[in-house]
Amino acid sequence: MTDTIGDELRTIDLGDKRLNDRARELVESLAANPEASINSALNGWDETLAGYRFFDNSAVEPEAILSAHVDATHRRIESQDVVLVVQDTTELDFTAHPTKDAGSLNTPKRRGFYDHTHLALTPEKLCLGVLQADFFDRDPQTLGKAKDYDAIPIEQKESYRWLAGYRLACQLAEKFDDKQIISVADREGDIYEIFVEQQRRETPADFLVRAQADRSLTEKDAEAGPYSYKKVRKEVARSECRIVRQLELPATPKRKARTASVEVRAIPVTVKPPLSRGELPAVQYNVVSVEEVGGPGDGTDIQWLLITTLPIDTTGSVLRVIELYAARWAIEVYFRVFKTGCRVEEIQLETNDRLRRCLMLYKIIGWRVMYLTFLGRACPELSCEVVFAKAEWKSVYKIVNKKTPPKKPPRLGDFLPLVAQLGGYNRRANDPPPGPQAIWVGLRRTVDFGLAWDAFGPDT
Repeated sequence: MTDTIGDELRTIDLGDKRLNDRARELVESLAANPEASINSALNGWDETLAGYRFFDNSAVEPEAILSAHVDATHRRIESQDVVLVVQDTTELDFTAHPTKDAGSLNTPKRRGFYDHTHLALTPEKLCLGVLQADFFDRDPQTLGKAKDYDAIPIEQKESYRWLAGYRLACQLAEKFDDKQIISVADREGDIYEIFVEQQRRETPADFLVRAQADRSLTEKDAEAGPYSYKKVRKEVARSECRIVRQLELPATPKRKARTASVEVRAIPVTVKPPLSRGELPAVQYNVVSVEEVGGPGDGTDIQWLLITTLPIDTTGSVLRVIELYAARWAIEVYFRVFKTGCRVEEIQLETNDRLRRCLMLYKIIGWRVMYLTFLGRACPELSCEVVFAKAEWKSVYKIVNKKTPPKKPPRLGDFLPLVAQLGGYNRRANDPPPGPQAIWVGLRRTVDFGLAWDAFGPDT
């Protein structure tokens, strides 16, 4: 490819030029066949041995590998007006072949660690890059033991990662003060300290979080008793319906894709801190309620209560809040690419340190697949030669269309479906755009066809 994935590590600094070069070579080799094992993806025993030595090198910090990609991500952010910083956690399960120092997941028998990732996205779901990746596990001896977590400081809790993620978004807001930076999280990110942090900062990022707690307002609820306070969910349910809207819901492991009819309400609120955080001040934010009408009643009905600093004064602004939250789904797609497309849970390395160095490379590879998948949708008019080498697009065009390639490179929006066809995409008239699975399989074959075209094709 012309704009190679090795370019993502242009600014890498591992303290040794040979290590820098090795990192670039490794990421390009692994990206050419992300589904393959390390041994299969690398070219011969010498390259494989060099790869294992790289993963075993204590001088290579996993964060230093990713930091070069973060630099490239910042360069892509510079061309945007609005950037979503989406954070979420997924499990990496290595129970079948744990490392020597593997920790636990949610039970002592399940071995591996959790991956908390922060992605930079455009509102159109174009993934600009990985901003940070934190791996953590649990001590098997502490699992299941009761602890008064409400009473301990947020910095000592596992949930602190969500506050740290919001602070990361604020750092971006300070660096790119001419852009709107919005921190987006699902229900686990409903952390009161985040809302206090936003009010205290001079240059805060906006936040958009799906509510988990039904917090108390600062107003007393005389109907419920002299010591009761009004609740957010009840108050927003009493408010006027702002609009009835149709939402296209993608398929998930728990539901089929469908069109949902939803009622939308929105009000500003002032809420009290939790009882265990009584020393914190009250905070103000907006809430947007999205309730499905006439849903299937199987537990998948839409019931969103969104907490945000984004404006809700017009119907358009309320709908924008919903659309930006829906863009959060891109991180679920990213995790699927990372875990299924790159098969990272099948990697077998002896220690956690080795594994984390390897995973940082696959973090970048997973981003690349996501980026190409949505770049064709966001910028279909781009020439495909912005991304693909001449031998790659010509060979794919010839094989898929069974025609002589044109002199002018096709548009990226026209060429990516050809790549996806190599990965099983049917390309029927009414089919949706190709997804990442078809793209990652097609990319692997594209690289091979490009090499063959250079070696034996009509241009040689």
